[in-house]
Amino acid sequence: MLTQALLVDDSRSVLNFLKRHIEAEGLVEATAFLDPVEALTCARERAFDLVLVDYEMPHMDGISFIRTFRRLPGCADIPIAMITSRQTDDVKMEALQAGATDFLPKQPQSVEMTVRLRNLIQLGAAVRKLSDRAAHLASEVAAATRKLGEREEEIILRLALAVEYRDNDTGEHTLRVARYSRIIAEQLGLPARLCRDIYLAAPLHDVGKVAIPDNILLKPGKLTDQEMAVIRTHATIGEKILADSSCELIQLGAQIAAGHHERWDGAGYPSGLRADEIPVAARVVAVADVFDALTTRRPYKEPMPIEVARNYLVENKGRQFDPACVEAFLSRWDEVLDIAAGGQATPFHKAETPLAPTMESQVEDRPPELAHAT
Repeated sequence: MLTQALLVDDSRSVLNFLKRHIEAEGLVEATAFLDPVEALTCARERAFDLVLVDYEMPHMDGISFIRTFRRLPGCADIPIAMITSRQTDDVKMEALQAGATDFLPKQPQSVEMTVRLRNLIQLGAAVRKLSDRAAHLASEVAAATRKLGEREEEIILRLALAVEYRDNDTGEHTLRVARYSRIIAEQLGLPARLCRDIYLAAPLHDVGKVAIPDNILLKPGKLTDQEMAVIRTHATIGEKILADSSCELIQLGAQIAAGHHERWDGAGYPSGLRADEIPVAARVVAVADVFDALTTRRPYKEPMPIEVARNYLVENKGRQFDPACVEAFLSRWDEVLDIAAGGQATPFHKAETPLAPTMESQVEDRPPELAHAT
């Protein structure tokens, strides 16, 4: 690949000489400009490996050109030689401060010019190789990082699905909660990275249920006070399982596991946190988890109609739920309905399906932590 050189001089004869001289060995392709402004316009659109610029030109001198060129994207390290017959120390110092790499004497037959020019061509080629190598390495690092991220996400999802299969016929609850959570996070205006991380970490909210005995977790009837106490340990256990990880996603998952049964009014568990004391990710997932649990079939309950579950969220915002999270969820209701419909493995969400038991009967038959969230 030929070294690309940019030549700028207001003298056509000098430009022609430079072009012939620099292209003589067939290693360089030169693009010449009489007008420095036009040369800068070209440099914004094309990549060059080497720049030769005259010192004294109308409209813009060589030093001003160098300053402007150095500010262009990707032009910080490209070799620049200023061509001048004024080799005074003050001119050299000013040019070097502006970003010049070297100087070429304005003497057509100068041996010094020939040697310096050859060195500059070699330097330009070397800088381009380094740049290409750096770009290649950056691409490889990005690909490796992306692959690690994908593996990290897959491990999290599979861990969550393993827990989900214990008290649900399919793992769809996990995916729906993740999607609902992303809707809420986005609508709250949280940073894009945090929205993504909440989406990925939300499936870990019930990981602590691996420690809950099946005879309690899957019990079809009302739980005793003792059984409820055991069920409630899943939040703390989940936090312990995920605690002290160096992975940011797992750290966020620990927050969600610990806090998704806290209540806005402080009446939740395990820590009785209230309002903004509850991590925002846990407040987001609390709404998503309860809504999906209400509207899907479980071993211990039938699903509630979508609108009844919606009304439950509205009635309990400011008590059980962060009002902003509820409003964010409801503001994208059409998307919620699409997710709810698309995630169903059985037809009980369809309009013709008989209504499920009332809200009151479900709450009475099953404690909130299982009637309202899995």
